[in-house]
Amino acid sequence: MDEQTSMANKLKAIDPSIDLVAEINRLRKEKNAVILAHYYQHPAIQDIADFVGDSLDLSRKAAATDADVIAFCGVKFMAEVAKILSPTKTVILPDMEAGCSLEDSCPADEFAEFRAKHPDHLSLTYINCSAAVKAHSDIIVTSSNAEAIIEQIPHDQPIIFAPDKYLGGYIARKTGRDMLLWDGSCIVHERFSERELIKLKAQNPDAPVVAHPECPKHILDHADHVGSTSSILSYVTTNPATDFIIATEPHIIHQMEKDAPGKNFIGAPGADGNCNCNMCPFMELNTMEKLYLCLRDLKPEITMDEDLRLKALAPLKKMLEMSPVKAKV
Repeated sequence: MDEQTSMANKLKAIDPSIDLVAEINRLRKEKNAVILAHYYQHPAIQDIADFVGDSLDLSRKAAATDADVIAFCGVKFMAEVAKILSPTKTVILPDMEAGCSLEDSCPADEFAEFRAKHPDHLSLTYINCSAAVKAHSDIIVTSSNAEAIIEQIPHDQPIIFAPDKYLGGYIARKTGRDMLLWDGSCIVHERFSERELIKLKAQNPDAPVVAHPECPKHILDHADHVGSTSSILSYVTTNPATDFIIATEPHIIHQMEKDAPGKNFIGAPGADGNCNCNMCPFMELNTMEKLYLCLRDLKPEITMDEDLRLKALAPLKKMLEMSPVKAKV
């Protein structure tokens, strides 16, 4: 029986009268678990989590706890980072199929071959990649610290930036660096429609546009603020405007509404004029039912060869050494 069939059978077997919130809370205490939720998770998962935030920040917070179990409600590469930073803890993911288009765009063997063709290049690799790709990298970066880290690298040092070509292009434009970009992208952020965004701006002329740098340049060109998810959240909560257009995965709006009640957040539209197509299909795989099951069974579990973990840890440590402030994705 394959893993997905097994998961389907387990979901069918859940008593429909069960109080999922109560059961998750019971299991959290029983298993000494900490529950992490990325901003792109369903609101119910965000609300039950111990910590909600960006992926690296979540992993660092979990590492600082005395929890025996980390239940990471996000995608696989995020749970891998948690395991890299907390090797003695059990790390579980509600659905092991919760992947990432950026990770998928950069297979480790192809990346290793690419690096071998450019031996003089330093590899700055976005954290949205597999542990195996991290192991082939020199420095890991996030969307909030990439610029500051690149500024510390000599201008005559050739750089590979992978896997996100849009984030890499944005950083290249900001720093003036000519970087060799891997051809990867986030399926969520490249779905926003410039034409529909212009229409929405015309309908809401006083609403600042905020965008994640994983968006293509033609979307970022219309943004009043470009930044990581935490940076975007900070901007909308401190900016005096009351209406905002949000060009990132729309589940972050749940936290915006909690942190800034009374403000109005409008999801940037896709090609059909609405933002529903911009929900991350991988993040959507995690549900309250699957969170309950993974806490009950302590699986699916993230496991990692120690040699791979140490190789992936090295560029993460390098990033933390070079980061002027706490790094976030």
